[in-house]
Amino acid sequence: MTSYHQRRPEKAITDEGEMLEIIAGQNIMTLAMSKDNEPYLVTVNYGFDSVERCFYFHCARKGKKVDFLRANPVVWGQILDDRGYRDGMCDHAFRTVHFRGTVTFLADEADRRKAIEVMIDHLESHPDEVKARFSTPESLAKAALVKVQVQEMTAKRNPATM
Repeated sequence: MTSYHQRRPEKAITDEGEMLEIIAGQNIMTLAMSKDNEPYLVTVNYGFDSVERCFYFHCARKGKKVDFLRANPVVWGQILDDRGYRDGMCDHAFRTVHFRGTVTFLADEADRRKAIEVMIDHLESHPDEVKARFSTPESLAKAALVKVQVQEMTAKRNPATM
C-alpha cells in the first residue's frame, strides 16, 4: 500500500487525545467499501473502544452492505465534527478523523454483547436501561454486529476557522 503525507501539514491533528475527543463527540461515521471494483458508501452509528482501537456498529444480517463487507473487509472511514459554513468567507469549520480498518463480523456471544454495550455507552444518555433490553441473547441474535479494527488513523482541521 502506498503511504501518503498530508499536503497541508498545518491542518493535521496529531494529538491522539484530540482524535479521541472528535470520535467521542460524534454519533455517526461514514464508511467507504468496495466489491468487484465498485464503490459503496454508508453512514452508520458506532461505538469506539479506545483500548482495542476499534469501532463497532450493527446492521441487518443480509443486504448490500453485508455483501460488500464480506467480499472485501477493508474499509476507509470518516467521522466529521462539522462546525459550520462561514457565510461570506467561502470557508467551512471542521475537524475530521479518517481511518483505514478491517471488518470482522462478530459471532461469539460475549464479543457481540461487548460490541452492543460499547455502542450503547457511546450513544445513549441512560445506557444501563438500554443495555438491559438489548444485551439479551434474543436481541443480540437479530442483527449483525461488526468490528472495524483500526489499522491507520489520521485527523485534520480547518484551523483558520476554529
